[in-house]
Amino acid sequence: MKNLPHLTFLRSFEAAARHLSFTSASEELNCTQSAVSNHVRSLEEFIGRPLFVRLPRSLSLTEVGEAYLPSVRHALQEIDTATESLISQKRKREVVVSCPTSLASMWLAGVLRDFTAAHPDVQVKVHGTVWSDVDEDVSDISITMNYAEDIPHGAVQLWAERLVLVCAPGFEVDGEPLSRPEQLSQAQRIQVLGRPVYWELVAKYFDLQPLVSAGQHQTDVSTLALELAAEGMGCVALPRAVVLPYLQRGLVVEPMATDIVNPWVYCAKFKDRTPAPAVKLFKSWLLNAATRLEG
Repeated sequence: MKNLPHLTFLRSFEAAARHLSFTSASEELNCTQSAVSNHVRSLEEFIGRPLFVRLPRSLSLTEVGEAYLPSVRHALQEIDTATESLISQKRKREVVVSCPTSLASMWLAGVLRDFTAAHPDVQVKVHGTVWSDVDEDVSDISITMNYAEDIPHGAVQLWAERLVLVCAPGFEVDGEPLSRPEQLSQAQRIQVLGRPVYWELVAKYFDLQPLVSAGQHQTDVSTLALELAAEGMGCVALPRAVVLPYLQRGLVVEPMATDIVNPWVYCAKFKDRTPAPAVKLFKSWLLNAATRLEG
């Protein structure tokens, strides 16, 4: 490593050059006037050239001092900026999460409620996503829905997802409450666009003919599909994590029991290997909440 002047010498020189006064520089740097004078003299000895013209009551920069000052000032600013950035990151009490809007409103909201009650000093910012994630540089934690056989590298599956068939309480098919698999072919069904496999799996589970989507309500928003079902406009097959709050509140019911493995699963990816303390704290909370949901 090259032999370089002490950083304290450079700070004293920059302050003295800015104030053109050793006394004012010492007040700014919280040290004695003689200390600043000695720092500058040591720097001049190191360089081998005078940096100041010392007048009886003031200072002025030499040509060498004037040429040297901009580079020193820039270097000190770079050091200050880099140091402040590291300190701010260490003290950062914010976590940015991206999550599919359906899961964010039906599951993550409850996780955030409990986390905030336990850690009110940590702010969690959530970006809702539809189909695709936001820019990976934006989020500390990215939750996505992926095909089980195509989970992104580095992502963690949060739980083993199941599909749930639900409808409004008292939902009928041809004047009879929905309670038998064979009624599904005549039932008003709600189709989640982009997930035709849901009804395909329901038909396969009950050994039915394919359930065509012609004439059915269709939407690409899972929470809207669930709300339509709660309003009695049809039955719908959705991930258990999305449906669970509506089931718990009695807004929808399961007309018949199912145990259908969902080939689409929720995964979490964590941006930093060495996350800030707040991110590390929320990561642990999130994974624990996911474990409880699966259990």
